[in-house]
Amino acid sequence: MESARRRTVLVVEDDPVINQALADRLDAEGYAVLRAWDGPGAVAAHAEHAPDLVLLDVMLPGYDGHEVCRRIQAERPVPVLMLTARADEADVLVGLGVGADDYLTKPFRMRELVARVAALLRRVDRAAELAGRRALELGDLRVDAPARRLWRGDDEVRLTPTEFDLLLCLAATPGAVVTREKLLAEVWGWDGATGTRTVDSHVKGLRAKVGADLVRTAHGVGYALEIGGDRP
Repeated sequence: MESARRRTVLVVEDDPVINQALADRLDAEGYAVLRAWDGPGAVAAHAEHAPDLVLLDVMLPGYDGHEVCRRIQAERPVPVLMLTARADEADVLVGLGVGADDYLTKPFRMRELVARVAALLRRVDRAAELAGRRALELGDLRVDAPARRLWRGDDEVRLTPTEFDLLLCLAATPGAVVTREKLLAEVWGWDGATGTRTVDSHVKGLRAKVGADLVRTAHGVGYALEIGGDRP
């Protein structure tokens, strides 16, 4: 696992037993591991060491994982996998809204966590390739892929890294339905359908930002980017 040996993961978890278990497993997988146990420590470690990925518990002393995510993403965008004891959709959407890329609900299997970490890092690699694409104009949407910026009309729309990659995937075939499974493979690098709820949550966030009229749901199948319509 040579590529993983060059990657650094910051583990942020206030429970010392869980923190140690996560660090031990990631170390065994070949990752370099940094550790923090509270909100301020996490922000400081991110600023000092610039990890490749942050594994972030929601419930932390100092300030919670949502605030940590907001602060680190404002400083330097980084993939964030949030760990939460709650499967409530509103709680998940808060995390996605402040820049989290994915989430796992406790208790979870270590094998799944390692797979999610690897998939997020693969997405970062693919994002670097996407940055070479030219700017796109789709109806009143203007997408600058190299700069990773988006406008609808004259208004700039700020997306999280995952939302932007999701938009690019849908924009590759405007009007055509892209299945959840394909979105998982293209954006997250996952095979199978075990993460469809993750897709739905991110699409909900994307739709709220670009406009509900632009993202069509094909129930039971996937989503399509509709262009040419006016704002509602």
